[in-house]
Amino acid sequence: MRRAGESRRCGEGRFPLVCAFRCAAAGVAYAFRSQRNLKIQVILGLAAVAAGFALGISRVDWLAIVLCIIVVSVAEVVNTAIESAVDLASPEWHELARAAKDAAAGAVLLASAGSVIVGLIVFAPYALDLL
Repeated sequence: MRRAGESRRCGEGRFPLVCAFRCAAAGVAYAFRSQRNLKIQVILGLAAVAAGFALGISRVDWLAIVLCIIVVSVAEVVNTAIESAVDLASPEWHELARAAKDAAAGAVLLASAGSVIVGLIVFAPYALDLL
């Protein structure tokens, strides 16, 4: 795991690309382990994928669904990073710390709400055709 100030291995050259990917994967894994909402969002994303297969959605609809899943997941991982950094920088309660954490959570809420709207736009016509 890379620590603060370790941009290079043994003080020479660049930080190896494979290590950068390993660190990124560790960050996603940390967010998944520590954030209940990310687990819920992954389950809902998998449900959307299952619904897409069951309803035979179009290629364009798949693009919208996959993009929504990615945007919500990215927002949640960034929210986790912001919360962790704020907790480290401001272990005591502070109004600006609260505002930063609330704004990060708000970004996830906006991404999630947008994804629900896209899901309704994509899936409603297919569901109505079944009736």
